[in-house]
Amino acid sequence: MGFVNVKKQEVLVKLVYYGPGRGGKTTNLDYINNKFKERIKTDMVSIKTHGDRTLFFDFLPVDIGKIKGFDIKIQLYTVPGQVKYNATRKLVLKGVDGLVFVADSQVEMREKNVIALNQMKENLAAMNKDISKIPLVLQYNKLDLAEEGIELLDFDTMEADLNSELKVPAFQASAVTGYNVVNTLKKAISLTMVSFKKELL
Repeated sequence: MGFVNVKKQEVLVKLVYYGPGRGGKTTNLDYINNKFKERIKTDMVSIKTHGDRTLFFDFLPVDIGKIKGFDIKIQLYTVPGQVKYNATRKLVLKGVDGLVFVADSQVEMREKNVIALNQMKENLAAMNKDISKIPLVLQYNKLDLAEEGIELLDFDTMEADLNSELKVPAFQASAVTGYNVVNTLKKAISLTMVSFKKELL
C-alpha cells in the first residue's frame, strides 16, 4: 500500500519499471518526463551504478482526483538492467505498489526477457509479495526496430512466453517514438489505484 503522509494530506504510490538490461525502461521514463514536464514537480534523479543507472521522479497525475481527501502522487522508478545489480533491483522494489515489466521484442532477447521476469517474481517473493496480487502491466518494447529490418518476436509469442500465467494487460510499444508509452503508464496507474482503493475500504 502507498505511503500515507498525513501532514501533507497525500499518498505516495510507488510504480517501478522492471525488465532486462537495455530493454527500454529508462527510455520510457525519459519520454514521460519530457512529455509531462508540467506534471512533474521534482527533477529526474539518476543514480549511477557502474555502467548502469536507477532513475526516479515524482509524477502528479491530474485526472485521478483524491482518495479519502488525500492527493495522489505517483513515484516512478526504474531498476538497473544488468543482472549483476540484483541487490539494487531488490532495494528499488521495496514498498512497490505497481509494476511495469518492459520486455525487449528483439528475437535475440527472448530468453533474457523470461529470465528477468522470473527474477522479478523471485525478488518479490523474497519480500513476501505475490506477483499475482500486485498491479502489473507488460510492455513489449522496441516495435520501431522492425523498420530497420531487425527481427522481432510477434505479440502472440511474447504473450506465450511472459503472460500465459499472469494474464495481465500487455502493450506493444516503442519507448523511442512514444508509441503506447502513455497507455502503458495510464493502465499501470489505473490498476494500482483500483488496488489501492480496495485496501483502503
